[in-house]
Amino acid sequence: QDAFVAFHVDKVLVSKYLKPLQIGELAPDQPSIEPTKNEMLVKDFRELRATVERMGLLEPNQLFFFLLLAHILLLDAAAWLILFCFGTSLLPFVFSLLLLTISQVQASWLQHDLGHLSVFRKTKWNHLLHKFVMCHLIGASAKWWTLLHSQHHAKPNCFHKDPDIDMHPFLFTLGKKFSVELGIKKKKYMPYNHQHKYFFITLPPLLFPTYFHCHTFYIAYTKKYWADLAWMLTFYIRFFYTYGSLLETKTLNSLISLHRMLESSWFVWVSQMNHIPMDIDYDKNLDWVSTQLLATCNVEQSLFNDWFTGHLNFQIEHHLFPTMPRHNYCKVAPLVKSLCAKHGLEYQCKPLLTAFADIVHSLKTSGELWHDAYLHK
Repeated sequence: QDAFVAFHVDKVLVSKYLKPLQIGELAPDQPSIEPTKNEMLVKDFRELRATVERMGLLEPNQLFFFLLLAHILLLDAAAWLILFCFGTSLLPFVFSLLLLTISQVQASWLQHDLGHLSVFRKTKWNHLLHKFVMCHLIGASAKWWTLLHSQHHAKPNCFHKDPDIDMHPFLFTLGKKFSVELGIKKKKYMPYNHQHKYFFITLPPLLFPTYFHCHTFYIAYTKKYWADLAWMLTFYIRFFYTYGSLLETKTLNSLISLHRMLESSWFVWVSQMNHIPMDIDYDKNLDWVSTQLLATCNVEQSLFNDWFTGHLNFQIEHHLFPTMPRHNYCKVAPLVKSLCAKHGLEYQCKPLLTAFADIVHSLKTSGELWHDAYLHK
């Protein structure tokens, strides 16, 4: 199926794990595609995928990813060298904080590439460097990320199946349908009619310092990801040893807290601009292409946008071809647009600031719908 093909690089290897699960073949008179799926769209997308493979768009450019890693390591080293060379007064501290934040966010985009097996053609090399970047450079579990992010890609914006929208309804009410349902049921965990206001001081700055870092350790421990935990420990040893030799305890705690908050804000705005404003619903069991397009949108291309978002401004192409190296998204985008035009599917692409504003607008709309339904007698 399309999801299986999209996720796996070495299909021969993973097919071995599926053999014990095979029951048999479909009877000749049984349809191979369910009624909820668009058969012509499925056929055309598979032809598009074959074209993509022939064009070599699934082949990574090793130099591109080497330069990405090099600039991350240089920024990380520069953040420490500024404090070492210029002291720990306010100005050097601020510059060091900014460089450290940029390094960490860019590392999070690179680990995303590695987690999707798009940097090397050999899976084991992706996994090994993924542990280095995610565990050692960032301090989180690579397997934890893969577990959650694979679920997100399989069913984006599907309630109870996409962990990225688990914030509904405890912190926010998401999507028009769910907001009305929540209001009719008279459920209220937060003042949702004000969620577009408290969003600024909750999810963006606090996701990493609170939930993510607690959750990554919890999952790594409970699922016995011992290798990840060992790698993660090296991040904290390195960080507290290098910066602890220059900063007092109070200043050191401020540095790690502030950089996590800035990193979190950057990540949340970029990761949610493509999804929260889109359709959020229960799983409708649609075909692969329709499922991804309903839940994703793009942001206009520019050198800055590509760098700032880790090429997640091409979210549509990334969701359709999750193992594609990000430097090829711009090459496949015209083909995807043509496919959407042929089948009457909306291909949304917007300016970066508009995408950010749409997060707030969608939260405001959802909150208002909940409020109206909640007050309705």
